[in-house]
Amino acid sequence: MYSRSIAQQADHQGAVRAIWLTALTIALIVAQAISAQARPDSFAELAEKVSPAVVNITTTTVVAQGATPMPMVPKGSPFEDFFREFQDRNGDQPRRTTALGSGFVISEDGYVVTNNHVIERADEVIVEFFSGKKLEAELIGTDPKTDIALLKVNAEEPLPFVSFGDSDTARVGDWVLAMGNPLGQGFSLSAGIVSARNRALSGTYDDYIQTDAAINRGNSGGPLFDVDGNVVGVNTAILSPDGGSIGIGFSMASNVVSRVVDQLRQYGETRRGWLGVRIQDVTDDVAEAIGLEKVAGALVTDVPEGPAAEAGIEAGDVIMSFDGHEVSDTRQLVRIVGNSEVGKTVRMVVFRDGKTKTLKVTLGRREEAEGAIPVAQPGDDMPGQVEKTLMGLTLTPLNDELREQLDLDDGVEGLVVKDIDTLSEAYEKGLRAGDVITEAGQQKLRSITDLETRISEAQDAGRKSILLLVRRGGEPRFVALSLGNG
Repeated sequence: MYSRSIAQQADHQGAVRAIWLTALTIALIVAQAISAQARPDSFAELAEKVSPAVVNITTTTVVAQGATPMPMVPKGSPFEDFFREFQDRNGDQPRRTTALGSGFVISEDGYVVTNNHVIERADEVIVEFFSGKKLEAELIGTDPKTDIALLKVNAEEPLPFVSFGDSDTARVGDWVLAMGNPLGQGFSLSAGIVSARNRALSGTYDDYIQTDAAINRGNSGGPLFDVDGNVVGVNTAILSPDGGSIGIGFSMASNVVSRVVDQLRQYGETRRGWLGVRIQDVTDDVAEAIGLEKVAGALVTDVPEGPAAEAGIEAGDVIMSFDGHEVSDTRQLVRIVGNSEVGKTVRMVVFRDGKTKTLKVTLGRREEAEGAIPVAQPGDDMPGQVEKTLMGLTLTPLNDELREQLDLDDGVEGLVVKDIDTLSEAYEKGLRAGDVITEAGQQKLRSITDLETRISEAQDAGRKSILLLVRRGGEPRFVALSLGNG
C-alpha cells in the first residue's frame, strides 16, 4: 500500500508538471504572437491595402502680371538696378508655377482630403492615383485654422478609399505609417512610431501627433496610418533646420480633421461655436490670489459684446466647466467651444468671489464673430520703428508693398527677413532674406513688438529657445532659435 501511494504521488506530480509545461508553452506562443503583432515583420500587406486610396496632388497657379517678386537685396546695392531692369523686362509676362503635395480618398464617390497650403491659391488641381490615372479636382472647402482642404473628383467607377480612425487611441510608441509624394518622387511609404501626442504648434485648434516616420516636402496632406490601415492623422509640417526630415514630423489628429471634413462636406465651410471671451491660463499665483484650490480653468480677461456678455460672464471669472467637460486650461476650453454646435445652449460653471456659479450661454458662430470683433488687437510698433535686428535677423513688418513683392495674400501678417547675419544660428538653420516669420511661440506676429513680447515671455518662462513658424514660397516650417542670440 505504501509503495503504491508513493507511485501515485509521483504520477500526480508528473501530471502537474506536464500541465505546467504545457501552460508555459502556450503562454510563450501567445507572447510571441503578441510581440509579432506589435512589431510586424513587414508592412507590405498594409501598403498594398491602402495605396490605391492615397493620391499625389499637383497644383498649377498662374501668377498675374507684375507679380514677379524682386529678390531682397540691400538698398543701394549695384544688384538693385539689375534686378529692377530684369523685373521691368519680364514682370509683365504671366507665369505658371506648379507645386506638389499628397492626399487621400475618403469615399467611393471621390472626396479627397489634403492640406490647405497644398492647394491654396491654385488655379488647377490634378489628382493622380496609384494606378497612374489623373483627374481634375474641384475645391469643396478649406479650413486654414487646421490647414485642411476637401476636394472632389468625378470618376466613372467607385474609388478605393480609407477611413478615419480614432486618433485619441494612438499611444506614444505605437507604429504608424506615412504615405505620400515626398520631394515629387511619387508614391512612397515610411514607417515610424508616435513620438508624442497633443502637440500645439501654430493654431487655436491644433492637436498634432508627432512622429519620427520620415515626412518631407511633398508629403503634406498625405495620411498617417495606424497598423489597421485607419487614418489617424494628416501629415502637415516638420521641424527641421534645413527643410529635410530629421525625424520630427507633425500630423493633424484625425479626430480634428474628421469634424472639419464633415462640415466642409455639408456646408462648404466650417461652423464653430463661439463664446465671446478673452482668456488666459490660471497660474499658481493667480489661483492663490483668488482662493482657487487647484490650478485649472480659464481666466476671463475681457468680455466684449457677444454670447458670454449676454450670459452674465464677467472679467475675473474662472471658467471651470463647460457643457459637462472639466476645463483644464485655455487651449482645452477653446477646442471644446469650437467643437460645439452653433446656437446650442450649454451650462457653464465659473468661479467668482470664492464660490462657483452656474450660467447658461447660447453659443454664436466664431467665423461670423471674427469678422466683427478681432480675436486679439494687433500690436503697435513705435513710430519710425520700421525694422530691427533680433537673433541675427533684420526684420520689418509686412506692408502692402512687401506683400506684392513676395506674392502674398492681403491677409498674411508677419515679419519679413530683410537681412541676416551669416554667422548667426538663424542662417545655419536655413533662414534667408525674403522669408516671412508669421508666428513665434505659437502666437501670430503682426509687429516687431509682438516678437519682442514673445521672446520676453519665453525668457521669463525659463525657456532656452523659441519656436518660429517660417514661410517661404507658401511652404511653412518650424524653426527653433536659441534666445541667447538676440
